[in-house]
Amino acid sequence: MTLFTPRTEIEAARLVADLALTKKPVTIQGGATRAGLGRPNQTEATISTNRLTGITLHEPAELVISAKAGTPVAEVAAALDAKGQMLPFEPMDHRAIFGTTGEPTIGGVVAGNHSGPRRIQAGACRDSLIGVRLVNGRGEAVKSGGRVMKNVTGLDLAKLVTGSYGTLGLLTEVTFKVLPRPERALTLLIKNLDDARAVAALSAALGSPFEPSGAAHLPAGLSRPIPRTILRLEGFSVSLEYRIGQLRRLLADFGELIVLEGEDSRGLWRGVRDCEFLAEPTESALWRVSTAPTRAPQVTAAVAAAVPGARWFYDWGGGLVWLSLPPTADAGAATVRAAVASAGGHATLVRAPREIRAMVDVFQPLGPLTRVTGGIKTSFDPAGILEPGRMYAGM
Repeated sequence: MTLFTPRTEIEAARLVADLALTKKPVTIQGGATRAGLGRPNQTEATISTNRLTGITLHEPAELVISAKAGTPVAEVAAALDAKGQMLPFEPMDHRAIFGTTGEPTIGGVVAGNHSGPRRIQAGACRDSLIGVRLVNGRGEAVKSGGRVMKNVTGLDLAKLVTGSYGTLGLLTEVTFKVLPRPERALTLLIKNLDDARAVAALSAALGSPFEPSGAAHLPAGLSRPIPRTILRLEGFSVSLEYRIGQLRRLLADFGELIVLEGEDSRGLWRGVRDCEFLAEPTESALWRVSTAPTRAPQVTAAVAAAVPGARWFYDWGGGLVWLSLPPTADAGAATVRAAVASAGGHATLVRAPREIRAMVDVFQPLGPLTRVTGGIKTSFDPAGILEPGRMYAGM
């Protein structure tokens, strides 16, 4: 397979234009840490963004940062940290579940709309993204958005391409609105709640005015023999002391609240963010399910009844369920899709062998949206050369 490593957006545009003329399908690669995510596709070339690197703008007073797509996430995070700032959406690092060793890139984060536990408070990656530069399938360089948040009329291209996995264009630069880093962060832990009771506790906390920035439940067996329900609070110390006291009263019926801080707290949320609790065994199928929090226990109960050995945990107050299933011929697709259909929501097969990902729907089936999605793909990539089939067969 031919590997291309453009150094500039102009070079990338010429390259894509040439590939479009010959209708040569191409894979877009950043740090290669998420190569196992999505359907396997048959391509003849790879475009790597590993030379499209560097922070191009950082205005701390304006809470804005721009970086070329191949810039490592760690480099962006370090630059922000030096100014007491952070990416609000806490992007997930997939290396634990895929066993990869590269460096996640900021373009890859946007391509997959990868967001972590703080999404319940700060929104997803696409909510912080305020501008993009990309090369579409015609080889045209396109700019959308800018360096300030504002209301616009027309197509919000930045939102559209976020989560498109490279099927609509090769990202060359991204711009984010950032936030100040909290002065202090800690975790409130409640032990021994079952799934339904845990979701009820998380819902009560999230429905309060005390602003948890993380809300997760870890059933028994995920690195500890007892269930743990955890809430993260961030902010100024004075504010935290008040909010802890209020949450103790609000959640008194659910059990004692234990306070964790420092690495004990950070390590828990890193594990939740990166799905470390279900990283092993590596041969297991891994599903990411989004549903109404109150229906999440219904989904896991249905899956557990049909698939012995299923394991899971909840993030986003129960709105996100990570499911690990023993390896089967379809990675449990029929069971998971049926459970999600009953409860409402959608499911993505995050990890499974290549042959299974080629056989089953990896992303939620589009149904009546197939024609619309196909039309968008064609408008951006008429020759169909950008990551063909990565998300949906024939598209």
